[in-house]
Amino acid sequence: MGAQSLGTFGEMDVIREKLKLLPDNPGVYIMLDKYGNVIYVGKARVLKNRVRQYFHNTPKPAKVMQMVANVADFNYVITNSEIDALALENNLIKKYKPKYNILLKDDKTYPYIKADMREEFPSFYITRKIKKDGAKYFGPFMGGINCKDILEAIQLVYGVRLCRTSITSKPKKECLNYHIGRCPAPCAHKITREEYAQRVKSALEFLGGNYAAAQSVLEQKMLAAAENEAFELAMDYKNKISMLSKLEARRITSINKPIDADIIAYASNGLYSAVNVLVTRKGIMQGASSFALDEAHMSDAEALTSFITQYYSAHEPPAELIVPSYCEGELVRAFFKDKIGRSVEITAAKQGVKAELLKMAERNAADYLEKSVDKIKHRDDMTINACRRLQEQLGLKRYPRRMECYDISNVSGVDKVASMVVFIDGEADRNQYRRFKIKTVEGANDFASLQEVLRRRLAKLGTDEEERFPKPDLVVIDGGKGQLSAVAEIFREAGVEDIELISIAKQEEEIFTLGGDEGIKIPRRDYSLRMVQRIRDEAHRFAITYFRSLHSKNILKSELEKIEGVGKRRRIALMERYSTIDKIMDADAEDIAKTPGISINVAKAIKEYFSK
Repeated sequence: MGAQSLGTFGEMDVIREKLKLLPDNPGVYIMLDKYGNVIYVGKARVLKNRVRQYFHNTPKPAKVMQMVANVADFNYVITNSEIDALALENNLIKKYKPKYNILLKDDKTYPYIKADMREEFPSFYITRKIKKDGAKYFGPFMGGINCKDILEAIQLVYGVRLCRTSITSKPKKECLNYHIGRCPAPCAHKITREEYAQRVKSALEFLGGNYAAAQSVLEQKMLAAAENEAFELAMDYKNKISMLSKLEARRITSINKPIDADIIAYASNGLYSAVNVLVTRKGIMQGASSFALDEAHMSDAEALTSFITQYYSAHEPPAELIVPSYCEGELVRAFFKDKIGRSVEITAAKQGVKAELLKMAERNAADYLEKSVDKIKHRDDMTINACRRLQEQLGLKRYPRRMECYDISNVSGVDKVASMVVFIDGEADRNQYRRFKIKTVEGANDFASLQEVLRRRLAKLGTDEEERFPKPDLVVIDGGKGQLSAVAEIFREAGVEDIELISIAKQEEEIFTLGGDEGIKIPRRDYSLRMVQRIRDEAHRFAITYFRSLHSKNILKSELEKIEGVGKRRRIALMERYSTIDKIMDADAEDIAKTPGISINVAKAIKEYFSK
């Protein structure tokens, strides 16, 4: 893999000279603005042809023209194949978060139910990560289906265990679930391996889509509970029957064989676009997700391919993707095989049930786009446009693409902590948040604490760690002129002159800069002020959350040290399991005894101590 980087030039004639030097190889191109920020990353089968297209005087999508108007330079990376280029494009988008690329803000992963078949007595539990570990996974569960309800139904009907208690040659004491008939207590050796295996088999069939037997058992239990006037329990059974009915209603009856597939559709109005992902497993419609996109791709195929590579970096791919005919199917198939290690069938559905499913996804995507345009515009006003406005209002030298905000939290100088939150183009990037314990400051001295934190932060510039902690364009301090001056002193000490500094004072919401003694009052309805308030409030929330967590852990540690029989190892195990004093106070002795190294007698002593 070769790389080419010729520096940053603003003049169009220099770009034209660089265009002449582009190679015929596949690779990735990186568009830069006048500040050197990466604003777009794309992949190409032939770099020369693709990059030149942007600068030809030919009609282009409006978003592409907007992006090109901001290009001051470009770099490129040669790769061995287009598949390598697609993988590199995906990695660089994650790294730089270019504002004209598809950026999936919704990185949440959906829950699965896992049955670990390597265990002698398999347990069933919820997970959000699928591993190649020999276990069976069912899901994802979405669209109003609660995994906990499904697990409870499995336990009620089939009597399998939901706990993670290790089963050893020495029998343990039965827990409450055994006494109320929910678990056969394999940990207490109350059931044979063969008997339990039959229960597991039935539970697996249920998770595979056989709901009839479970529904019948739950109906019998509901009627029995009602006859015994246990109406609350009867209502619980009724709710679980309703949940099973919802699952059954999602079965696609026109499919002659169960399919595991995601159906992906794309809709665009030339400026904005949307993607809808319908999820089917075992022929049952699990749910759907829609994404509003704001990108600058040259074609729908290119946009869809970029979406797929990003989306399946965070989600487990199914056996099959059903996509529009224009999707780069062979490239996507090769990407999954070579880069993710999975064989995924890419189906360009044109007729039959799969085509009908694709039409459904297309209708959802078009509907979501129509309803999301105003939201996207509003998001732009609150983010990118707010950054531009802030630059104008405060006379900043450069566009504040990466903003970092710092706040201090403590009570009377105890458990002092600081937070660093990061906004990219006006939006929170929570993966880059950082927390600090104050190490050198005695007592409650916020000025000195801020100085310590910024000194540690600036020390990372120019080192190998700058890859993980890129240089910010703007640093925001929660406070007034005093806090700003204290931090400015650290910047001068470090010889840092190309990062701008401001502070925002809570009372009047004035913004202070190093350029004057008077605060700048931006109208309260102005999006630029609201953005600064958002990052300030987020830094405060993050600092308070960390302080409370740390403070509670320290209190828990202090209290555990007072209990006879709780040594260092047991204390560490309890702190890892409960983390806060409130959680251990709410637990009963049986639950505490599930902690590694804690016997039931020690658990009772702990419970008695916290019950005083």
